[in-house]
Amino acid sequence: MSFQKTFIPAGHPRRVSLIGSTGSIGTQGLDVIEEASGQFSVAALSGGYNLELLARQAIKHRPAMVGSAVESKDELAAAIQEAAEDASVTGYEPELVVGAQAATEVAAFAEADVVLNGITGAIGLAPTIAALEAGHLLALANKESLIIGGQVVKQIAAPGQISPVDSEHSALAQALRSGAPEEVAKLLVTASGGPFFGCSYEQLRDVTPAQALAHPTWDMGRMVTTNSATMVNKALEVIEAHLLFDVPLEKIEPVVHRQSIVHSMVEFIDGSVIAQASPPDMRLPIALGINWPHRVDGAAKACDFSTAASWTFEPLDEEVFSAVKLAKQAASSSGTHMAVYNAANEVAVDAFHDGKIRFTGIVETIERALDAYTPVNAELSVETVLETDRWARAHATKIIEASA
Repeated sequence: MSFQKTFIPAGHPRRVSLIGSTGSIGTQGLDVIEEASGQFSVAALSGGYNLELLARQAIKHRPAMVGSAVESKDELAAAIQEAAEDASVTGYEPELVVGAQAATEVAAFAEADVVLNGITGAIGLAPTIAALEAGHLLALANKESLIIGGQVVKQIAAPGQISPVDSEHSALAQALRSGAPEEVAKLLVTASGGPFFGCSYEQLRDVTPAQALAHPTWDMGRMVTTNSATMVNKALEVIEAHLLFDVPLEKIEPVVHRQSIVHSMVEFIDGSVIAQASPPDMRLPIALGINWPHRVDGAAKACDFSTAASWTFEPLDEEVFSAVKLAKQAASSSGTHMAVYNAANEVAVDAFHDGKIRFTGIVETIERALDAYTPVNAELSVETVLETDRWARAHATKIIEASA
């Protein structure tokens, strides 16, 4: 995909709708907007079930539309009214949307220029498609929607309509501007290594949920943090890089970089390697994502080169952490295999935290679901992807129940 901004007229603040505004990406996105001195405004917000925080965000930023996963519009209205009274605000009456489709309605809201999709999981697919079909620039942090949607999402997206927000893909997008597509030799996607770098497979069998959530660098939600520990997150990022930048899978490699300063690198055919480096702070890729291709002054701190520091790079042990190799095989098999991969992983992560399977059972469940899957003999479409997702969740549940 090309990354030339063509969607937003110059001369006015970019109006941003945030999907998952109460989560990690959403709250940091609002921080970026607030600190950017009038460069952005909030068009709409969509949150989950944390109505207190969502209501405070709404009162502070005054979006025209507010959505929540709760089923009661009255419940959302009451939360906003309470927050308004606490802040001595009167006369604010946004349009309210609730329920399972709220995020999708917010993503399609016509009065936005940019949609920041920061929710986690396959539920991000519908908002992703809605934002693209509405003609908005999509600042994409929800990697799962591209992973499972694959070619369907790419067919809907116009050139330049998706800007990456994952730190790795933001880094790649920046580094790729150093050369022409035909000059790219390899994408090097860096990984922190998670909390279990250097462990053997046998040691991983006894990992507890608390240990899996103790990430050495990033503060993320339960699903993403667990995915980082299993390296499933890096597997999804490899596939996402393949889809975003049209680089063959065999030319994309994970590299363990424990310091999390170099966020990814591009190797060119002349032997040059271009890296993007900055201290770990998601506000930088968020700011660049919603303002692509322009940078936001002061979005984050730069590296301090006045003090000594060491950066190390090591290969990923794919025998212990097989998630990346498994994802490459799945992505090469059909347009729907990655939907199975992602769905089985989400079910298995929940099962691990519920004490139903071992830590190593997460990737084992993914592999068994993939082995059992026969691709749907139908035209690749959103409906086909969602049907595959439902099958994979049901089958992964059966695998877990049988192993209990």
